[in-house]
Amino acid sequence: MQEIRESTAASPEALAMLTSAAEPVVIRGLVSHWPVVAAGRTGHAALFDYLSRFDAGQSVATVFAPAEAGGRFFYDDDLTGMNFKTGRARLKKTFDFLAEHAQDAEQTALAAQSAPAWNALPGFAEDNPFPLLGPEIEPRVWIGNRVIVAAHHDPFENIACVVAGRRRFTLFPPDQVENLYMGPFERTPAGATISMVSFEDPDLDRFPRFAQALESAQSAELEPGDAIYVPYLWWHHVRSLETVNMLVNYWWNPPNQGRGLARDAFMHAMLTLRALPPAHRQAWKAMFDHYVFRTEGDAADHLPIHAKGILGDLDETAGKALLTILSRVLAESAAKRS
Repeated sequence: MQEIRESTAASPEALAMLTSAAEPVVIRGLVSHWPVVAAGRTGHAALFDYLSRFDAGQSVATVFAPAEAGGRFFYDDDLTGMNFKTGRARLKKTFDFLAEHAQDAEQTALAAQSAPAWNALPGFAEDNPFPLLGPEIEPRVWIGNRVIVAAHHDPFENIACVVAGRRRFTLFPPDQVENLYMGPFERTPAGATISMVSFEDPDLDRFPRFAQALESAQSAELEPGDAIYVPYLWWHHVRSLETVNMLVNYWWNPPNQGRGLARDAFMHAMLTLRALPPAHRQAWKAMFDHYVFRTEGDAADHLPIHAKGILGDLDETAGKALLTILSRVLAESAAKRS
């Protein structure tokens, strides 16, 4: 498994170059100056004391699994449920639990996940400013013990900063989807589809193509103060390696000018195109390649600007108008099917 490339990117301009390249990068020491990182280096008691200064007492999404789960938040044996429970709890309860069980040889896996800092820890972002993004991109806080997040992807650009503990990231490019053996769309541990392969003990008899995925894998272990850029839709598996771990991440995307979500178009294609005869699917693939993915360049280069219509660069008004039409058509289609 190859090591993820490292960079010294420390400016918004450098970040723009990283996102343009769409390759994962580790930025060592990017947030090592943060007060929360300094507190974490002193120990978990100092970390929790520091965070308590900002704790608004809000309940946040919390996940826990019994020790026999080995820290892996996953499905139960027959895929009808999960091997963990979810709920909401105040951060102080998370702090107290992690401190009380920090020395346990076998631990109940616990994680407070994706807590918006502005709501859960108001003032935290101002005390720990992020150098690469503006204040409009909110930080999210993840705190737990030795837990494993299965390989998944997010429809966002992502920078994750390790604050306390260590984390091992394993990344795969989007085209490895067929080799990662993804689980169901309808029932997922946390909203995103996940790989069914246990990275700690991969069953290559059941999942033989995972060996091919490993040939494309990139990995890195991050220390407190380090950050990693995870490109849009890159698969990533994350393992927390200490009894107390904290991560802060930032998700963002360029404005979509009111054009709707790509995932919605993908799900509609699953509904409409997948059931077509093979020859029909192949014909639509040619259309998508030409008009949507532009594999051979701009499909309307031969037309004057005034005649391009939907093939041209839609402004926000035109994009919203088209989305309105699509919404009406989809609603009418759904009404006919019901």
